[in-house]
Amino acid sequence: MLPKLVTVLREGYRFADFRADFIAGLTVAIVALPLAMALAIASGTTPDKGLVTAVVAGFLISALGGSRFQIGGPTGAFVVVVFNVIAVHGYDGLLIATAMAGLMLIGAGLLRAGTFIKYIPEPVVTGFTAGIAVIIAASQIREFLGLALENEPAGFIDKLVALSGALGTVSPATVAVGMAALVLILWLRATRPALPGFLIAVVLSAFFVWLFALPAETIGTRFAGLEPSFALPAFPEVTMDRIVTLFPSAFTIAFLAGVESLLSAMVADSMTGRRHRSNTELVAQGVANCASAAIGGLPATGAIARTATNIRSGARSPIAGMLHALFLLAFMGLAWPLATYIPLAALSAVLLVVAWNMSEIDKFRHMMRAPVGDRAVLLITFALTVLVDLTVAIEVGVVLAAVLFMHRMSEAVEVQANLHLVEEDVSDESPRDFQPMREYDLPPGVAASLIRGPFFFGVAMRLGETLERIGAPPKVLIVRLRAVPVIDATGVTALETMIDRCEKNGTKVIFTALQPQPARVLAGMHVLDRVTRAPDFATAIEMAKEMMKEG
Repeated sequence: MLPKLVTVLREGYRFADFRADFIAGLTVAIVALPLAMALAIASGTTPDKGLVTAVVAGFLISALGGSRFQIGGPTGAFVVVVFNVIAVHGYDGLLIATAMAGLMLIGAGLLRAGTFIKYIPEPVVTGFTAGIAVIIAASQIREFLGLALENEPAGFIDKLVALSGALGTVSPATVAVGMAALVLILWLRATRPALPGFLIAVVLSAFFVWLFALPAETIGTRFAGLEPSFALPAFPEVTMDRIVTLFPSAFTIAFLAGVESLLSAMVADSMTGRRHRSNTELVAQGVANCASAAIGGLPATGAIARTATNIRSGARSPIAGMLHALFLLAFMGLAWPLATYIPLAALSAVLLVVAWNMSEIDKFRHMMRAPVGDRAVLLITFALTVLVDLTVAIEVGVVLAAVLFMHRMSEAVEVQANLHLVEEDVSDESPRDFQPMREYDLPPGVAASLIRGPFFFGVAMRLGETLERIGAPPKVLIVRLRAVPVIDATGVTALETMIDRCEKNGTKVIFTALQPQPARVLAGMHVLDRVTRAPDFATAIEMAKEMMKEG
């Protein structure tokens, strides 16, 4: 449970490291500033709540977490559940649910459940993430178009009906501001990706709205007299009835925080070659959410995009994340009056881009090439997230994935049971199936990995650990798959991640002895186009030797 900050300080922290972390922390703060306010408004509360959360929870997640590079704060994944909790139970209900979620995460970390959260099937994660993206995008239509709609329904279908009925109240000035901000963000991403596109678009939008006195709603006009504060609020009364009522929402918050933070930490690992401590990360997320609830903030977790920005900006330790929180605190104390000029349409443009990024449309389309069972889990989880409720979507998605897994296991047993009761006599000179790798003479620069058994979401994460044990990247990697009777979408994703890593290191990949079901799935998802196939291990070795000669 040792935080990575302690590990970094023990290794030795120099001024050059601090300088790199200072620059990275400032860069991430510039990215996080408009996001924190936009996410808070989309969640049905005031923009200062997003900043307070980013400061307090962001600092604690970096200081206590199990990742060197994790950046924490409010994220798009929470928008739907936070909005619904506030609408049904009030803001005091959200504070209780957030604190309960924090305690759940601390308990999960202490019980070392971090490893199990990684096993959530890929179709479930992709389904509810894409569903959240759709809901966020729909929630921004009113602000982006400047519609006169007082009581916007929470339900997706009802919301679309109400928005369509209010189209006659579109504000041309608001649309112009929102479109200008959106186009500027997209243009900067395409031409100047190193620049903070969100902040530039928001600042320029505010400047022109002020300069030309455009009739577009701003933070100042919507939240007149708002002053950010860290004063501890009177924590709401906690009763057993409220705990029972809020438990499903608290569980959803804890689940989302756990999954997204560990996904973010794994992305950071893949970008840097480091290893995070999943259980330490969960405890840090729990402490951060308890602290955020105590000061009246929102739920928080690790943010994948901000963490990636932190790494690309040259961060070397968790101190970059702590500095990012301090920079946001400085903004709140020194420059808050300037934030009142920010037009809500510009923040809507920011969230529309966030929603598009969250949707991961390429991954969604790719997952639609998976076996029919995985596609069903993906689409059902997506539909339930959009049309019913995120909690229901996660519960149903995980249960369906488990049922699908049990069905595949029954099929795998039938495949493996199709054996002769008495094996034919085989001469000593005849080749045998599944020969151990040590019986072959692997040439220098060639490595081999054997995968045995059904390759499903519960074992997919082990592949990365196997690659790490290989050591220095080989020139050719042979992956033996004859003993894999079935594979699911998460297994395919794990193989694709392995192939991406190999391509990055200049390693060529050979798959051997594919069985019918894995061959069909991998071909359908276009994975086989990226590797070389061999009928057996011995042939693969000869092919590897030729590849080594070719350089």
